[in-house]
Amino acid sequence: MNELRSAELGSDHGRDAGVETLDLWDVGDVVHELAQIRRHWRSTNARHVEHGAKGFPSRVRLAKIAEELSSALFPLRLGPDFVRQANEDTFITQTLQIAASRLHAQLRLELAYADEIESPLADQRATEIVVAFLQALPNLRRLLDLDIQAAFRGDPAARSIDEVLICYPGLLAIIHHRLAHTLYLMGAPLVARIISEISHGGTGIDIHPGAQIGKGFFIDHGTGVVIGETAVIGDNVRIYQGVTLGAKNFPTEADGALIKSLPRHPIIENDVVIYAGATILGRVTIGAGSEIGGNVWITHDIPPLSQVMQAREQNHLIRQARQQGITRSEFN
Repeated sequence: MNELRSAELGSDHGRDAGVETLDLWDVGDVVHELAQIRRHWRSTNARHVEHGAKGFPSRVRLAKIAEELSSALFPLRLGPDFVRQANEDTFITQTLQIAASRLHAQLRLELAYADEIESPLADQRATEIVVAFLQALPNLRRLLDLDIQAAFRGDPAARSIDEVLICYPGLLAIIHHRLAHTLYLMGAPLVARIISEISHGGTGIDIHPGAQIGKGFFIDHGTGVVIGETAVIGDNVRIYQGVTLGAKNFPTEADGALIKSLPRHPIIENDVVIYAGATILGRVTIGAGSEIGGNVWITHDIPPLSQVMQAREQNHLIRQARQQGITRSEFN
């Protein structure tokens, strides 16, 4: 037990350069080989070199920040069980103070990594982002209220607004997205992406923080939904599990490198419903009020008020053939 405790202490102190660590499990060769691999990576990927001395935004810390921000937005439902109406303002004040300080630290890490900004400039820019982000929270809460109402209206299985907020993965995903998208627009794309991927891991819903999503958005069930970076979604849109709003192709530079950030994902206009498994690819527009059936594949514009369903003629012919006693080989 003492040896194990010594190993634990050694691991903790080993975070500081130059401190010797007890090698209880004889990992010296593994550590040496990993160091060689890292050196090779850094020498061949100069643009993306790891700024180890400055550190990176932490997925673990950002998960906690997202949790704190969610509880500040919805204290009685997503906050701890001791919060009541009588003390919710105090709880929100304390929670936002803590979350803002933690977010500031993570933003400084991103700014130092992405632009190699000196510490005072990174600190100032991070402060500006945090202040603007906090000011955006009331409007973000208003948008989320409309999302919750859309989910309650759109799902006959929803018994209450509280059930939607506490239980629905689609709501958890859109809360994270609206937080992440706000940070993305403010110049913190890495922190935003980490928050989005935290939600992705917890819900199975993959929304890039760059995607623009209007009010009253509802994802029912949600598992397997993919919404790409440049997708634009209007107001009062409802989508179901397995829907992909993706890119059809990826333009490249002369050297074969992908051209980044070009508009390449669909535009979904207001009041569209997209059913399970539908795939919509490329910079196409789905017109307002349209209904896209399950498992269809779309790579072209759809006019407003359209209904796009799977073709049934082939199934009808096969049924006719079977009724007439024709075998599949004869039919083909």
